[in-house]
Parts: sequence; structure tokens; C-alpha cells
Amino acid sequence: MCGIVGYVGHRQVSSFLLEGLRRLEYRGYDSAGIAVSRDGDIQIRKKSGRVSEVARLVEQKPIHGTTGIGHTRWATHGVTSDTNSHPHIGGNGQVVLVHNGVIENYTTLKTHLQELGYVFQTTTDTEVIAHLIEFCFNEQIKLGDDPTAPSTCVKAVEVALTQLKGTYGLAILFQDVPDLLITARLGSPLVIGIGDKEHFLASDATPLIGYTDEVVYLADREIAVLTADSLEIIHRDDGRQTPAIHIIDKSPGDIDLGGFEHYMLKEIFEQPQTIENAMRGRLDDDEATAKFGGLNLDAQTLRRIDRIVLTGCGTSWHAGLVGEYVLEEFARIPTEVEYASELRYRNPPMANTTMIFAITQSGETADTLAAIRECKRKGHPTLAICNVVGSTIAREADGGIYLHAGPEIGVASTKAFTSQVMVLIQLALFMARMRHMSFPAGQRIINQLKAMPSMVGKALKCHEQVRDISQKYAEFNNFLYLGRLYNFPTALEGALKLKEISYVHAEGYPAAEMKHGPIALVDERTPSIFVIPQGHIYPKVISNLEEIKARGGPVIAIACEGDDRIADLADDVIFVPSVEEYLQPLVTVIPLQLLSYHIALCRGCNVDRPRNLAKSVTVE
Repeated sequence: MCGIVGYVGHRQVSSFLLEGLRRLEYRGYDSAGIAVSRDGDIQIRKKSGRVSEVARLVEQKPIHGTTGIGHTRWATHGVTSDTNSHPHIGGNGQVVLVHNGVIENYTTLKTHLQELGYVFQTTTDTEVIAHLIEFCFNEQIKLGDDPTAPSTCVKAVEVALTQLKGTYGLAILFQDVPDLLITARLGSPLVIGIGDKEHFLASDATPLIGYTDEVVYLADREIAVLTADSLEIIHRDDGRQTPAIHIIDKSPGDIDLGGFEHYMLKEIFEQPQTIENAMRGRLDDDEATAKFGGLNLDAQTLRRIDRIVLTGCGTSWHAGLVGEYVLEEFARIPTEVEYASELRYRNPPMANTTMIFAITQSGETADTLAAIRECKRKGHPTLAICNVVGSTIAREADGGIYLHAGPEIGVASTKAFTSQVMVLIQLALFMARMRHMSFPAGQRIINQLKAMPSMVGKALKCHEQVRDISQKYAEFNNFLYLGRLYNFPTALEGALKLKEISYVHAEGYPAAEMKHGPIALVDERTPSIFVIPQGHIYPKVISNLEEIKARGGPVIAIACEGDDRIADLADDVIFVPSVEEYLQPLVTVIPLQLLSYHIALCRGCNVDRPRNLAKSVTVE
């Protein structure tokens, strides 16, 4: 949720803050604001709406200075309004801060601070932190500390943080110490960029691309004290830390639109390349298997694994369902897929020979992070399939596999899904070859995998046809998505995409389950989208399709090239290349992604910034 940027150095800070917030707008776009410190004065510009609204405000009323913070909001406490926008002020302006996270005990703290005479202007939990730090700062001064010393500010922050329950990523300015930026983290990600006599701050590395390639990932319970010339990191329990510097290898071209109208469309069309990236260096022809450098588990441990639990949220959960099917088919290992939000609170029986895989694009999803921490606490091997290098889950897992899909800016995940599926298929091959799969079978799978980038490229050729079909169905308000076996998860993912960006009610089901209730919804205004490529239960799905047609329901079919029969049954058919059944989700999901994109455009929706959603869900 919420995006944070910050800077201390020699640049005029407003332009960096606004550009950084634009790059982070996928994390939240209810409101935005910046604060700039100069000569003992902190000026704030904030407004509900998009970052562009704040940019216009800054154009009308410029603010100058070389130290500042910014925020783009995804509301958790308090309605969207100018007043509730960040930054927030503590006391009479001594403290100004921005916050990502949720303070669970804010009501108790607010009552206490009101009793002390603090007046609240907002209905957010964040204002409690601002007033609390200001109160602690004044208490330090009463003890004789210098109000202009950075150490006084750090002590005030440290004392205040011990009283907070919940999660936070904070960037804090102090009026009396104008060239100081303090940041702190517990549960909400923060990245520090290191420049030449300057330091940057952001919720993820995206705003830092083009400014620096050296970053430090702040860990939970750490406070960072930034000036132009210095970086000090203090752990709440362990004291001063030596910053671990990482290199980011992305360029500004990775995060621009590249000639596409929207990030979502760009990312849909990047999938041939991102699928290839997910395989690069991992397919071993000599051994007829896949190889992963980061699992950090020896062969003996892996052979003892007799159960796998895949956990994730949303699109990652759907990818996990494909993984369940392929792991059980190839490796013959019992596999379950758990919603991370449920697993974190359940206590399911799991033997020591159970391996946990967290599936996550961002590596910061709060529920998924909590679930793997709980599993690690109980001693299970806990690995991650993740896209963002240096993310919290990537660092806390025992090992894992990176997607290498590049930044995914569109809120509705597309290329991450296909990359996750490709990695899970390779994982299944790897586990199968360690057990019982023959060399020729492994080599056959490798050859099939190598063909997939071109197959996905062929699937993308349906773009114009999908656009035309979308116009035909754009005014319908209920859709059913139906598939079986490997294409049941694809149906779920297609329905989710339509809900996310078109605000249209859509449900995904196994096609055979229609007779057990959902068929009651079928009428001439409820299209059914059948994911029906050729396979061993193709005749069964045809029967399910005919049941819909017999009740007057429109049918859109996603079918294999050369399927002449389907054209006589469905109202509209979108053809994709014919591939093996376990690979079908990689091609059948493409027209579903495009369908949701074009229906959203027809309905006037913002496909990259859908209402009520944010890219990275870092709060529960």
C-alpha cells in the first residue's frame, strides 16, 4: 500500500519527490503530498486525488529546499480528503512525517495524547505517530537535550516507536534540524539509495532508478538516520548496523511506457520475453532437468520432502493452483495451495518433511510474509518464488527462485502470473527428475518449455480480435469463467482480471460444477467464457458448453487453432496455439488478460490504477 519517497542532499527536492511519487502511484492513489524543509521551516503541499493534483499545486505555490519527503496514499484509516492526506504534522509543526502501515493501538494513544492537550486535525492513525514523536521530542528537551542535535531527534523516534503496535514505514522531518531525514521500518518496506553527497528513500527501488544503483534495504526494527554526507542504521535491539549495499541493475527504460498506452498492455506484450527470462540459465539439457542456484537445500533434504504447501494471495494463489497440478503430475508429491491470509492464522498439521513455497510478485505482501514467518518458526524449509530482488520475503526465506520479470507497474498482475507458472513448471521438472522421471521424459519437457516464448507471442496475435469482441460484451455486468484441470486456475485468473480493472462481477468455476448451482445464473445477459483447448477431457467441457447454450447463455470460447467444432457451438471464438495440457495456462490466459483490458477501456476505467486497489498489499 502507500508509497513513500524522501531525499536529503544538494538537489532542489520537489521535482524528485513528485517524479518518485508518480513512479510509486501504483502503490496508492487516493491522495498525495510532499513536505520540504528549509531554514527551520517545513512547507507542505498535499491534496486528495492523483499525484498530478499535487504537482499542479506545487506549480502554483512552489516550495524550495534540499530535504523533503513525499507520500501517495491508499486509505486505511479515515476517508480520502485533503486533510487526511499525508504528510501529517506533530504538535505545532516540530515534526512532519509520512507513514505506510497500520497502527493497531492508535485509539488508545490518541486518547492519551488528547488528555495531554494535543488537538487532532485528521481521522487517520498516522497523526497519532506525529504527535507522539513530538511529545517524546519535548520530553527529551526537558531532560536537557539540545533541540538542534540529531541525536535528540533519534531518541524521540526510538522512544515513540516502542509504544506503537502494528506496522509502519516512516519518513520524518524535524523543524529545528533542517538537513536531517529519519526513517524507520516495521513490516512496511523501505529502500535507501546512496548517491554522491546525497541520500534517497523510497518504498521500493522504482523511484531510485536513474538516480543511483546502490541501495540499502532497511530491515524490520531498524531506524536510518540520513544526512547528505552520512547514513547511520540503528537496530532497536542490536544497536548500530553496518549497511549492506546492494546493486540494482535496472534502467529508466524498464519503467517507462515504451510506446504503449498503458502499463498493463505493455506488460501483457512483454510476456514472451519474461517467460524466456524465467527459464534463462535454468534448463540443463545434459541432465534433462531444471537447476536453481538459490534453493539452499541439499539433494538429500529435497528427496526427503514428501509434501509441498504453496501459499500466496490473489493472482499468486492462482499460479499456485497450476503449480499444484503440475507438481503432483510430474513429481508425484502431494501438494496443497493455501491462501496466505488463512495459513497465517491456521495451525495445520505439517510434518518436518513438508516444504513451504511462498509465491509473491512484490515480496512484501503482508499476509504471505506472516505465513512464511509462522512456518519458519516451526522449522519447515521455507522458500520463495518472488520477482523483487531485495524484498522482505526474498531476504527472509531460506532460499528461493527469482522471476526476473522486471518491474510490474500495472496494478493488475499479468506477466508475473505467467512467470510464476513457468517457474513452478520448472520446479516440478526439477523435483520429478530427482525422483522417478526418466531422462527422455525430462528432455521432452525441456524442449516443450523452450518453445513457449514463441507460442505466447503467437497467442498475442489475437489482440485485435479480442478488442472487437470486447466492444460487443462491454455493457454486460455479469460473466462466468469456466475451465477444467489446468484451465480451471486460468478461469479464476481471467475472472479476477475482469473484476479488478472493469469493476464487472465475474466468477470462475470448474466447468463441471456449473450443474451444481451456478447454472441458475445463466441467461442472455450473462456471457460464459469457456477456456476449452484440446485435451483428454475436451468432450466433457463441450458437454458443459452445450448446457449453457441450451439455456440461452452467450458463449466466448478460448480454443486451440484448428478446432472446427467449437466455431459451430460458441458465439465467439478466440484461438490460441496448441500446446501440451500442462502448458495451456501460459497461452490461454493471454486473451483473458486482453479481454479484461479492452472491456475496461470500453467502460471508461483506469486500467493501470483501478479503484480501491494497490499493487503491493503491505497491510492486513
